[in-house]
Amino acid sequence: MKVRSSVFASFILILEVLGVALFLRGFFPPLTGESGTRHHHHRAGGSSNTSGAPKPLFKRVVVMLVDALREDFVFGPNGPMFLPYTRHVIERGSSLSFVAKARPPTVTMPRIKALTTGSIPGFIDVVMNLNSPALSEDNLIWQAKTAGKKIIFYGDDTWVRLFPKHFMEHDGTTSFFVSDYTEVDNNVTRHLDSTLKRDDWDILILHYLGLDHIGHISGPHSSLIQPKLLEMDDILKKIHGSLVSKEADGSLPYLLVLCGDHGMSETGSHGGSSEPEINTPLVLISPIFKRKAEMEKPGVVEQVDLTPTLALGLGLPISQNSVGHVIPGVLEESSLREQLRFLHLNGHQLSCLLKDSTPEYQKEAGFEQFRVAEKAHGGWMKLYLEGNTSEVLTNMGKKVLKQYLEALAAMSSALSKQLGKYDMYSMIAGMVFVFQLLLVLLLAMPEALSGSASVDLPVLSSLLSLPFYLLCLFLASVHVLVCTSAESSCYFCSLSWGLVFAAVAFSSAMFCILISLARRRLPDGSQRRKTSSSGGEWMLSELDVLLLAGTVGHTLSLAASSFVEEEHQTWYFLLNTLCLTVFQDVCRKYFREQRDEEEQIILSKKSQTFSHSGSEMCSEKWLALATPPFTLLCCRLLRSLNQTGVQWAHLPDVGHWLNSSEHKVILSLLSAFCLVLIYLLVQRRCSWVSKVALAFGLVGVYSYRAAVGNVLFPWQHSSRTTSKGTVEARFVYVFVLGILFSGTKDLLRSQIITADSKLKSRGLWEIYSGLVLLVSLLFRAHNLPVLCCCLLIQTLMAQFIWKKLHYDAAQTTIMHYWFGQAFFYFQGNSNNIATVDISVGFVGLESYVEAPAVFLTALSTYAGPLLWACHLVCYLSSERDRSPVAVGHGCYCLALLRSVPAAAYIVLVTVLRYHLFIWSVFSPKLLYESMHLLLTAGVCLFFITMEQTQPKSDFQ
Repeated sequence: MKVRSSVFASFILILEVLGVALFLRGFFPPLTGESGTRHHHHRAGGSSNTSGAPKPLFKRVVVMLVDALREDFVFGPNGPMFLPYTRHVIERGSSLSFVAKARPPTVTMPRIKALTTGSIPGFIDVVMNLNSPALSEDNLIWQAKTAGKKIIFYGDDTWVRLFPKHFMEHDGTTSFFVSDYTEVDNNVTRHLDSTLKRDDWDILILHYLGLDHIGHISGPHSSLIQPKLLEMDDILKKIHGSLVSKEADGSLPYLLVLCGDHGMSETGSHGGSSEPEINTPLVLISPIFKRKAEMEKPGVVEQVDLTPTLALGLGLPISQNSVGHVIPGVLEESSLREQLRFLHLNGHQLSCLLKDSTPEYQKEAGFEQFRVAEKAHGGWMKLYLEGNTSEVLTNMGKKVLKQYLEALAAMSSALSKQLGKYDMYSMIAGMVFVFQLLLVLLLAMPEALSGSASVDLPVLSSLLSLPFYLLCLFLASVHVLVCTSAESSCYFCSLSWGLVFAAVAFSSAMFCILISLARRRLPDGSQRRKTSSSGGEWMLSELDVLLLAGTVGHTLSLAASSFVEEEHQTWYFLLNTLCLTVFQDVCRKYFREQRDEEEQIILSKKSQTFSHSGSEMCSEKWLALATPPFTLLCCRLLRSLNQTGVQWAHLPDVGHWLNSSEHKVILSLLSAFCLVLIYLLVQRRCSWVSKVALAFGLVGVYSYRAAVGNVLFPWQHSSRTTSKGTVEARFVYVFVLGILFSGTKDLLRSQIITADSKLKSRGLWEIYSGLVLLVSLLFRAHNLPVLCCCLLIQTLMAQFIWKKLHYDAAQTTIMHYWFGQAFFYFQGNSNNIATVDISVGFVGLESYVEAPAVFLTALSTYAGPLLWACHLVCYLSSERDRSPVAVGHGCYCLALLRSVPAAAYIVLVTVLRYHLFIWSVFSPKLLYESMHLLLTAGVCLFFITMEQTQPKSDFQ
């Protein structure tokens, strides 16, 4: 069966996406802990020395959770200015203060799960953060409701989705509409006065989102940060004053908790593992604590330690899967007997969890320490009940207390490292599936890049062969054997038999096709001699060697965590080397061949057009020579625009300088210049209607940035009140849709009504200009130079390099891919989830709508690779001198460039699955690779529609 190269490559990529999805399902499994919400209080307190329910330490608890509250906002040098009352309470009041370390991923939903269950959520919760299902795991909220506690909640509606029937009263606010940082908090505070006057509740939870939204919009150093923190400080002062006024003699005290779910990076985002993202403040305020005389350095605890602390403080059982241990300072004012009792409850819960999750739990140091402490505790209780009140008993009790604390810390640390067991069967099945597809793609290379640009796949012969049926039986028996003997549940085993049989049959067919293609590539000796004698077409140029070595070298570099963190440096180096190699080719063309050209000039001296053609050749020569150095200069300037990676991300860059309030005029002038240049570069190949629409659209882009306060109009004052810019953004969307409609209409006419190559080319470039207009709206103002340089380099390289040096489709495709990867990092992106700018998902939206928000965020994040891939389609399709199969060659090369690193990386993360940085470094990169593979599959489908129709059908 013959298949066009573009169709073949797209089909392979789509199947690879399915294989990677299966691998991801195995790599990010649910946690291994028990998922039920069983009440296990008696199990935790079954020992004789801790019988009976623990008495609560607090009557009423208020949790004030400020989203994205960094620890330096409270404990840093600006703390007294940002939160004056809070700092006063910390320094002089009855309080305990800590730096609570959150585990990555530092996004809201996993952090709420950590605070309520005490467990460490899996990394796949980053995806689940968009649509949180109800939490079935044992948690503090469920335990409190079961115990009859009345709970009120106001704030982020993620809590309402996680705990749908747990709150006596609630009012949720969407957390994804990041353009709003005022109403989202006012909606919480408006309930506060009436709620604080009431006495019919036991737990009040407030989740404020405004600070997080400000961070996403303008970063942690924005002028909006201080007013918002002062607002939070006033709210805490109001809550504290109300709790103090209602305190009665003889009753249990209150507890006021101020905390953050995660921090905020230097760019204002979160999701990664940098210190500003994982360090959050934890302030506990209660009259039960000792009053301080001066500011003390806050201690360091894990964020999950708050869960057992609140559970024991409220007299509730600790959640089954909690890996945290109680904060000792909270128990200091209790009697020694009560302190030991609380620690034993926590230790018993951790030891039971250790038994369930670790087969060789007895070898764990913490478990042995707990058993020793438990025996010593029993001896201490015996003396205590006999009425012994000597100092020896007190010293013995303190020793037991110390043993318990060491055992709790050791068991908590051991459990924290066990995030979950991998579903190895699903991982291996997905990996084998992807590698089969990659090998088929590689073996089909000679045919896919041939003059016919078609691949002859031996599908029918493979399906009718005996090895196919034997493989089906073998793989089916392996599946049955694995699924019946697996100790833990496998996702692949839970699929229906119809899907499993389809997967088995397809994998068997791919293996047979692989064998057939391999035999075709290994001819006999006579054929091999003929091939070698006529193998001049396989000679590699210096540029080919660089492109091949760079692509392979980058793939191998992904095995090192440092190279993953600083991957942008790899692409910057490769891009600089590419520019120097291209410059060498240009010099070779225009200087080594100068003698031949002089002879031609001497012969053409008699021609009247000599002066005109000579001047054209001279200008073309110098423009071609200037293009590679100019590209190097642009890339060097763009590197300084956005600091990315990990090592130097904290350093100031040009983007921070431009975004400061005192440089707003400079940013305004730069943005206006870039928008004008974008228009001049893009409008050249568009119809007059699209030119007008593009001009109005770019004016709308500037108006939107002025409305949100990024830039200024000449008549505008910098103190003007900003808005969400919804009207201006929708104004731009109208012109984007108009340009896309015009381009699509021309394309359909050229494909269906008349075979007009000029009309097709114009339609392609109009669609490209619509995409550029949309990207210019989504890019932040300081990033417009990135888009401007991208278009300028594309124009110069297409005019003076790719066309004049006669680079083939494969070389041009690899260059586009390299430039796209480099521009991904020029935007300020990295392999850290914290650099994803989710605020662009709400440009022009009044409320959170999931589909357009996800689309706009993905488009903005991958704008660099997508713009270069779309330019590749337009360039290969519109070049008249190109072979009609150039688009098919480009599609195949793009699919191969994406498949090789994706397939290699899933092997690397499988081998390194127990690496220290697997969750902080390798897992985010895996998600980026998967998303990039999905987008490339979409681009290749676009290639299919643009490839010139052949006289024969796609499938024969």
